[in-house]
Amino acid sequence: MRVLLIGGTGTISMAITRRLAAQGHAVYLLNRGSRSEELPENVTVLRGDISDEAAVQALLGSMTFDAVGEFIGFVPAQVQRDVRLFSGRTRQYLYISSASAYQKPPADSIITESTPLANPYWQYSRDKIACEEYLMQEYRRSGFPVTVIRPSHTYDERSVPLGVHGNKGSWQVVKRIMEGKPVIIHGDGTSHWTITHNSDFAKAYTGLVGNIRAIGQAYHITSDERVTWNQIYQCIADAVGRPLHAVHIASEFLAAVSDYDFTGSLIGDKACSVIFDNTKIKRAVPDFTAAVRADQGIRQTVEHILAHPELQTEDPEFDAWCDKVIAAYEKLKGALSK
Repeated sequence: MRVLLIGGTGTISMAITRRLAAQGHAVYLLNRGSRSEELPENVTVLRGDISDEAAVQALLGSMTFDAVGEFIGFVPAQVQRDVRLFSGRTRQYLYISSASAYQKPPADSIITESTPLANPYWQYSRDKIACEEYLMQEYRRSGFPVTVIRPSHTYDERSVPLGVHGNKGSWQVVKRIMEGKPVIIHGDGTSHWTITHNSDFAKAYTGLVGNIRAIGQAYHITSDERVTWNQIYQCIADAVGRPLHAVHIASEFLAAVSDYDFTGSLIGDKACSVIFDNTKIKRAVPDFTAAVRADQGIRQTVEHILAHPELQTEDPEFDAWCDKVIAAYEKLKGALSK
């Protein structure tokens, strides 16, 4: 098959690019050339900015595809542009939405694809919902061949999964653990969460590519394993061989005292206990099984980061914020306990 991926080198999409290429498909990436040195040799990069619609139209010329995967469409205007660009040019358009679009707070901890989409806490999620609604409207109106895919917390070898972190990624939290400093875990750390390694996600995604039964459908793709946030952070500490010094702070408090968007990312997502029912994706892709356990994946990721200093991005602003919040929290506990 001829497959075009818009982006193709991100956390989710790089694993998909590699898997499609290994399967022998003709894979094209439309992006500005990031991480090109990590791509398989049989992947063709079309250098361009998808936001420049006229330039992309000229770049693609008369090219057609069996499937187009959109990984960087976040607001309705972007998917509206895609419909203009790819109507009549592809037999399938796969849109990456988000499992954070599901109802928050959840009425039921078991999440299926029929769970309502409603998230009053996070604009990111509401924009994804609006994108889904537009694409499904175009499917019903004109037959635009959309497949919606909702990942939850997917990670790769470059960043460990976390609940509370700054704007520069996960390294500062790993470093705090290595230095014996306390780290913040939202809530009491016992809520259930699902993390999915990108190599597992790619198995299911590529099984939907070219799948005629997937047109007009929505699927979430996650691991079946449930872990608590305490377990996730403990896995990180175990991977670096240091004790975990956890400070548990309510998500609402963190959102109230921070310029970071914890209202969205915590209250609108990670603070909620959810269990994903993957029956639908397994019916569409019968050989899909998420094989990377949380502890194994986290250990592999930590080892990779420690071996690659370029991934160890310092975040002194977030580090200072953690110290400030923890100190204030401990002072308040001390004052109230007297």
